[in-house]
Amino acid sequence: MKTKIREFRKEQKITQEELASMVEVTRQTINSLEQGKYNPSLELAYKITKALNKNKIEDVFIMD
Repeated sequence: MKTKIREFRKEQKITQEELASMVEVTRQTINSLEQGKYNPSLELAYKITKALNKNKIEDVFIMD
């Protein structure tokens, strides 16, 4: 699964550590998501979408 997490995070000047704290996961989880090595649960995808101030999960996560 591809994501736009890195792009949106950098736009908002949020570090991986800060985003991880906001959604209650480790920095390593955010890193794995950004690299496409990990597929999030629906709950985590929703939390990340809201933390990045986006309206829809599809704005952040792209199914290949």
